[in-house]
Amino acid sequence: MMTRFKVTSRMVTIAMALLGSIVLAAPALSATNLIVTPGQKATAEQVAQSGVPLSELAANAPDSYSVRRGDTLWGISGIFLKRPWRWPELWGMNLSDIKNPHLIYPGQTLYLERKDGRATLRTLSSSNDGTSAEPINTVRLSPRTRYEAVGDGALPALKSQLIEPFLAEPMIVDEMELQSAPRIVATREDRVLLTRGDRAYARGQGDTVMIDDASQKQKLYRVFRNATPLKDPLSGEVLGYEAQYVGKALLVRGESTEQSIDQNGKSRTDIVPATIDIVTAKEEMRVGDRLLPEPDRQFFNYVPRAPQDRVDARIVSVYGDAIINAAQNQVVAINRGTRDGVENGYVMAILRDGARLIDKTDAAQVELKLPDERNGLLMVFRTFEKLSYALILEVTDVVRVGDRVVNPR
Repeated sequence: MMTRFKVTSRMVTIAMALLGSIVLAAPALSATNLIVTPGQKATAEQVAQSGVPLSELAANAPDSYSVRRGDTLWGISGIFLKRPWRWPELWGMNLSDIKNPHLIYPGQTLYLERKDGRATLRTLSSSNDGTSAEPINTVRLSPRTRYEAVGDGALPALKSQLIEPFLAEPMIVDEMELQSAPRIVATREDRVLLTRGDRAYARGQGDTVMIDDASQKQKLYRVFRNATPLKDPLSGEVLGYEAQYVGKALLVRGESTEQSIDQNGKSRTDIVPATIDIVTAKEEMRVGDRLLPEPDRQFFNYVPRAPQDRVDARIVSVYGDAIINAAQNQVVAINRGTRDGVENGYVMAILRDGARLIDKTDAAQVELKLPDERNGLLMVFRTFEKLSYALILEVTDVVRVGDRVVNPR
């Protein structure tokens, strides 16, 4: 027997939110950590009491906006607010309708309401009598089974393809990891370069040996080379080593030893290196390249927001071979990490140092230092203990190593 239900868009929103709440287990990039931090929630609850001042709205903020596939939280926030990093305030404006800022889906319509000098944002447009102005459609429902990655429909904070390689590839290693990392020691048929499908042999460094193949789990290793030290431009401290990712290898047999008899009839112990197969090759590999175990899949929280505490950082590197300047959508490393309280999602301003010059209008030829000017915005998307990777979201001029990164205003 088939039953007819009245299904409103409000009911659909609730259902989608319930589905989205289990997406933590889905192995999809868009299914990032759906945790709402206490600070974000507190800010949202405070703003939700009365909305935001009209002065905080973007000049051309629309009365309504229909979310489309391909949108991002950053982009939608910029449509309604002057400062896109104030997404918690935008979420707070809509706290009664959207319990989690990650769960915004294509097809939803956001309505901007202005009243008494304040603005609120809702997913339902209210008529004068307080009832929903949206039409109620009749939808015929019947039992069915459907399998899908439920998190894939929710909007990401930014374009995932811009940072996906940096989530899948190990970029920062510390000195101990570098010294103890196993390395490729030999190839079959004395090959000089290795690529996908080739077999090679690897050993641990010093007392470190590669995992024993007694385990039934497949063991993946990431292959890297040319670990470059990243130094704090102010203190000179080595903050970590940036490794160049070149591919992945699958452990076939673990490292071991075996007894044999030499040509003089004496017993000896032979070192038998581990056997690996190259399964992914971003670049050709060679003897001497290092290996790190494939880590467990991590999910990250990317709600764009300004740091609550003061941040004063410097750009220490621009990712890419022989690149010294960066532009929009490129990745940079900054000299602040988890030990400094930096979190994923932090949006910060990039400053260009003001030039030093001589005041030629002054007979005393006084030296002047022009003010630092904002050159763009970046967002942190992956943190390490002493370093963080950030994506340049907006830029006026090229970004250089040594540029300052501070709280946005």
